[in-house]
Amino acid sequence: MRIFTLIIFISFLHKLSYAQPDAQRNTAAKSPKATYANVDRLNNTGSNIFLTYPDSAHKIEADALIIAEKLNYSLGKGRSFLNLGSIYWSQSYYPISLFYLKSALTYLPKNKPLYLSDAHRALGRTYADLKNYNQALANLDSAMHFAGKDIGRQAEVYSERAYVYNLLQDYPKALSYVQHSLKLNRLAGAEGHIAVLYGRLASIYLHQRDYKASLAYNDTATTMAVNIHNRRLLAYTYVDYALTYNGLGKFDKAISYANKGIALSQNIGVMDAETQAFDALVNTYQLQHEYLKALEAQKRFGIIKDSLTNIAKLKTVSLVQNYYDLNTKMTGMTLMQVNAKVNEAKIRSQHIMIRVMAFSLIVLAIILSGTYYFYKQKKLLSNKLQLQHKELLDQKKLIEEQSANLQKVNDLKDKLFAVIGHDLRSPVANLSNIIEMFDEGYLTAAEVHDLMKNINPIIKGAELTLSNLIEWAGSQIKGQNINLCNVDVFLMGVEMEQTFIHALKVKDIEFINKAYPGQAAFADENHLKVILRNLISNAIKFTTNKGNITLSTVIENNELIVNVIDSGKGMSAEEMDKLFFLSSHFSNSGTSGEKGTGIGLLLCKELVELNGGKLRVRSKLGKGSTFYFNLPLVKTYA
Repeated sequence: MRIFTLIIFISFLHKLSYAQPDAQRNTAAKSPKATYANVDRLNNTGSNIFLTYPDSAHKIEADALIIAEKLNYSLGKGRSFLNLGSIYWSQSYYPISLFYLKSALTYLPKNKPLYLSDAHRALGRTYADLKNYNQALANLDSAMHFAGKDIGRQAEVYSERAYVYNLLQDYPKALSYVQHSLKLNRLAGAEGHIAVLYGRLASIYLHQRDYKASLAYNDTATTMAVNIHNRRLLAYTYVDYALTYNGLGKFDKAISYANKGIALSQNIGVMDAETQAFDALVNTYQLQHEYLKALEAQKRFGIIKDSLTNIAKLKTVSLVQNYYDLNTKMTGMTLMQVNAKVNEAKIRSQHIMIRVMAFSLIVLAIILSGTYYFYKQKKLLSNKLQLQHKELLDQKKLIEEQSANLQKVNDLKDKLFAVIGHDLRSPVANLSNIIEMFDEGYLTAAEVHDLMKNINPIIKGAELTLSNLIEWAGSQIKGQNINLCNVDVFLMGVEMEQTFIHALKVKDIEFINKAYPGQAAFADENHLKVILRNLISNAIKFTTNKGNITLSTVIENNELIVNVIDSGKGMSAEEMDKLFFLSSHFSNSGTSGEKGTGIGLLLCKELVELNGGKLRVRSKLGKGSTFYFNLPLVKTYA
């Protein structure tokens, strides 16, 4: 009986020791609800301004997410992730947008279907921009399900469906969904969404070449975009104006609106709109047969595109860093909460121990507690040792992989040194000898001038060899990267003629550009430049004085065949069999003594195959050679 009474007394003391912390915790749980409104206010602000001021909206949403995490406010966290995803979508960072939008779905409560509808609709729109139309339509179905009877949400889903079917070129469906959305948005008084829908209508009629209707809807969309300060929509209306006036043959207006679209897109950081504006500008110049201006515009866009690529890489690093900073803050708050609970538990345990120590049962409690503690420590130590063992195995595997990679790089280095030592020593030695003989007075300035004319093609060949070695070594060490775009072979032929104008004049060779203007291949522009540069350089090398070199294109089986034809000395069948293999490649001297390594043709073969084609050759001794390769044709011409 005494023992039973003692146990009841200990339980009473135990409850007393927990009473005060429990009361404090209940009070803490109730007080944050008063600040939920602050999180909602920040989320509402970010949602309203992200199309006009995306960077400011990003900062606001980051603050909202931190506060929501501190309060453990699930709806606030879900809305913050949803708004962050929308911000990155507006700046064309679609993969990052997907990450945040999917994160939103994990936090948004099931009893908030309208916010779930917003998240699925944003996912559908982002998947459409990534051209994953099945996923886009599936998410839009979910968005409509969660929208229920809310006409505003229904209108937004219909709008995004119109966008998807416009991309799929199903224009009747696209127009039908636009009309549904317009009707509902007018009932809801959503002026911002109505402006976007007029932009949708302009795009749909533009694709159907109904330029009069497209202009009318685009005028309305432009006016409304200015009124509601939607600069992203305004940039796309400028692009649609440029494309429409191209279709109407009003090229001056097309050029004006394309330049407006470029300027505004650069200002607000919408890369997709800027790319479309440049494409429209180049197309205008080509339609006017102003190929030099088209080439100049392409070069200008190439420079800007390289800059944008670098900026995008830096921006991506910054975005990743922002995510980790945000995640670190949230993790830190979680750890603080865990530590607070641990400290609270420790305090309660100490209170219990202080009270229990007065009783005889404390000895048994200490023994049991000690046994349990050592058991947990042993288990933790065992887990720690297993984790360390796994880490050591992973490090061993990594070291083995690095060792194999280093061996490959070392083999490549030896191969490059052998080529450089054998094929680049002679031109450098010749140039050094001329300089020494001139310094010692054995040669006059006139003789040096004549020698320089003769050695110039050899030096040019050495320069191209070095460029090929660097390009080839880089591709072997770093791996192949390919950026596909529409490339006009005729314009590239114009550029090649300017590149080799001196070499052509020295040997009095006529360069004939028979590539058809406007026939564009779908390939990597830099790769195609390297290929043509090497093939035309080889043609000059093996063509006698007063010969000719022809660049031509033909279309066969929905592919573009590019030919480089020379009237040079040609090759035997045995030489052609060895031409494209690393183990048997060789190099002959040119008609003026030009040297080479043979690496250029191997590089051309790799780059052509990387772009989906195959490099071939036809040749007869004394009758010249034809190097030709196939590339995918742009769908418009196919």
